[in-house]
Amino acid sequence: MSQSPIEFKGSSFTLSVVHLHHSQPEVIRQALQDKIDQAPAFLLNAPVVLNVSALNGEINWKQMQQAVSATGLRIVGVSGCKDEALKKMIARAGLPVLSEGKENRKLPDAPEAEAIAPPAVVETASKTRIVNTPVRSGQQIYARNADLIVTSSVSAGAELVADGNIHIYGMMRGRALAGASGDRDCQIFSTNLAAELVSIAGEYWIMDQIPAEFFGKAARLCLTDGALTIQTLN
Repeated sequence: MSQSPIEFKGSSFTLSVVHLHHSQPEVIRQALQDKIDQAPAFLLNAPVVLNVSALNGEINWKQMQQAVSATGLRIVGVSGCKDEALKKMIARAGLPVLSEGKENRKLPDAPEAEAIAPPAVVETASKTRIVNTPVRSGQQIYARNADLIVTSSVSAGAELVADGNIHIYGMMRGRALAGASGDRDCQIFSTNLAAELVSIAGEYWIMDQIPAEFFGKAARLCLTDGALTIQTLN
């Protein structure tokens, strides 16, 4: 039997979502360029999804797309679009309109006389991924739908990504991205924080933004009112 020339497989990738809060393309371009200049290694040529939930259809989408692309970011889709006219403009530009999260669907009521079987109990894998070896430069560790615990050191140029929390019980010199699927309640814990970049649900600091009094110390990071905060890890 000949093998099919193609095969569809599910996969998971870490993407940044850029929320647009202004309809002027030049304003957006400059704001993006300022962010990229702060963290070029993280954002340069990065694939992104644009969230346009704060905009309406009265924008020049072609110019907006050109403004974002001019910074080097690669637009892979658009989310948060509820305006039909804007959806058509985005589709004409060749971009997919994406949905974030799951919509709640109401199931029809079952007949009273019909017996409803109890749900099946499914054994799931552990919600924690543990790495006991050093994470070297160039390596990426991804904990899908799980917390990530690293009991050794993380070198500069290495990347830790988790949909849940991240714990590092060694020298942390690489990048740590917790809440990669958008969970803003996630946190990062490190016993020796010297990271190139830390991020929770897309909110990030580069090394220079980590307060000096916490650099190289045991620290805990979380989001408070949508902004990254840090405190001593006791």
